[in-house]
Amino acid sequence: MQRLSVSEEAKRRGMRRMKAMATGFLAVATLVYILARWQVSHGSGWAGYVAAGAEAAMVGALADWFAVTALFRHPLGLPIPHTAIIPHRKAALGRSLGEFVGENFLSAEVIRTRLRAVGLSVRLGGWLADPDHAERVVKEASGLFRAALAVMRDEDVQEVLSRAVNQRLEAWPLGPPAGELLSRFTAQGGHRPVVDLLCRRAVQWLEEHPETVRRAVTGKAPGWTPRFVDERVADRVYRELIRLAVAVRDEPEHAARAAIDDFLADFADDLRHDPDMMSQAEKVKQDLLHHPEVQNVVGSAWRALRSMFVNAADDADGELRVRARDALAAFGTRLTTDERLRAKVDGWVEGAAVYAVTTYRDEITALITDTVEAWDAEETSRKVEIQVGRDLQFIRINGTVVGALAGLLIYSLSQLRF
Repeated sequence: MQRLSVSEEAKRRGMRRMKAMATGFLAVATLVYILARWQVSHGSGWAGYVAAGAEAAMVGALADWFAVTALFRHPLGLPIPHTAIIPHRKAALGRSLGEFVGENFLSAEVIRTRLRAVGLSVRLGGWLADPDHAERVVKEASGLFRAALAVMRDEDVQEVLSRAVNQRLEAWPLGPPAGELLSRFTAQGGHRPVVDLLCRRAVQWLEEHPETVRRAVTGKAPGWTPRFVDERVADRVYRELIRLAVAVRDEPEHAARAAIDDFLADFADDLRHDPDMMSQAEKVKQDLLHHPEVQNVVGSAWRALRSMFVNAADDADGELRVRARDALAAFGTRLTTDERLRAKVDGWVEGAAVYAVTTYRDEITALITDTVEAWDAEETSRKVEIQVGRDLQFIRINGTVVGALAGLLIYSLSQLRF
């Protein structure tokens, strides 16, 4: 047997007091009946009225005692049919209770009516408009957000992100979009600053590394040529390279620049239309996607983002939390003044609540039914009796009083001579 809570213990004491009082009424009616019958036997006329009322009071008290007791147990321990109703009908009562709650409390109309009466958007807006309340919401949300980040394993997040990125990019053909982008980029001259930079760096490198160029030329010369001839050829090649690089650098309309433009235009066209080039672009894309360094970049990016978010969540005076707090307060102010916004918010809340209730109503009512069915029959009877037993004892008292009045009235009418 489960131990009673403090409130249940207090209710049980009150029920026992009312039981004692109701039983006292029955005892008084019995004593009055005995005394009245004794007076009747000695010829007292008025005692008949009292005896009739007391007799009816006893009948009413006993009948109501039987009715109240039959709800929770067999009266006097006798297995009389249709008694001990609650223990025997516990499962049916649980189903009925679940159906009652579902039909009367979990209907869409009831939910909408209740939410409209509450005026949730107005209350929420007034509460959020207070900067202290907005700060409290941001603080709690920051704590939850930080806790959520803390329980996430970097390896799991990296795997999910990598899989999502790879699936998205693998389904996306690289060639045509890249060719279209390159075509627009070169048509607008976006590549020219890059070409200018390369030309400047080429001239700078040639000026700083003349011996490297000369060694490369002389190293490829045939062994039978004189050395001074190889050196003169290397000097001539170096001067021509310098002259060409300077010309390309300084002349925007140089033929080499035009050749670069044509090459990029042809390359962009091949990316869009040449099957071989598109296949090569796909191969390059696949190699990049599955390269370990690319996967490490995803993981590094996640760790950097997580660190940034954690630091922002911890900094009470940081820009992120300040902006979030100000945004919430401003949203609360708008809710209190903007009727259209309030109507939208109320509609969203009502829709969400109705969806949740209508979708999970069967689960909620099943929870009630299953919980009641799982209760022990005697324990259920005891708990129900503790909750309503005190009020039920008034039925016994009322039955005693009403029975006495009815018996007195019937006896009085029987004494009239018509």
